[in-house]
Amino acid sequence: MRRKQCILFLTATSALVAATADETTVRLAKAATVYRTILDSGHRIKAEQLANSDCIAVIPGFKKGAAVVGVGFGRGFISCRTAGGWSAPGAITLESGSLGVQIGGEEMDVVILSLDKERRSKLLSDRFTVGSDASASWGNGKSVHDDPNVKIVFYGHTKGTFAGFGLDGATLKPDESGNKAIYGRPMTNTEIVETAVETPAAAQALIGELPR
Repeated sequence: MRRKQCILFLTATSALVAATADETTVRLAKAATVYRTILDSGHRIKAEQLANSDCIAVIPGFKKGAAVVGVGFGRGFISCRTAGGWSAPGAITLESGSLGVQIGGEEMDVVILSLDKERRSKLLSDRFTVGSDASASWGNGKSVHDDPNVKIVFYGHTKGTFAGFGLDGATLKPDESGNKAIYGRPMTNTEIVETAVETPAAAQALIGELPR
């Protein structure tokens, strides 16, 4: 009986790991499409920001709730510049929460540019919080800011009118299950970015889209 339970458990675990890997592969492909779409959209990313970007994160299908308290969640990937181009991607989650009336629920695609290499270690850490760890602004939409001191810039793309979300308090965290699905073992985002990990085949389309 105990042996049967072990076999069932291992079978279920294997199926869950395979499903997570499949979802992550699909998300990597979506991230490549999202980056290309936002780059080519009417609110295209500024060339000088791309040239100065140290790290780029892409979150396809960020889901934003509609309530008095707005919440949002999405999963995506981050890559940073290296001597040879761009690093293999680390998996991340983006969470937001803000008070006030929200427009939505809706789904939006998000690209984040980090323009300050000094913030890289914190950006790749266990938790990066907009507002306390760095100020940020939207590069498109109604809340556009041209503050030259801002070092984190968000770009969003929705099917409807761009509404964005409150950035203060938004957090970026490592997606441990996503990294394990990509690389076959637990890895931190710092380890992935800083130790010349080879970009897996599933991620090459995304990394190939990033500016040379």
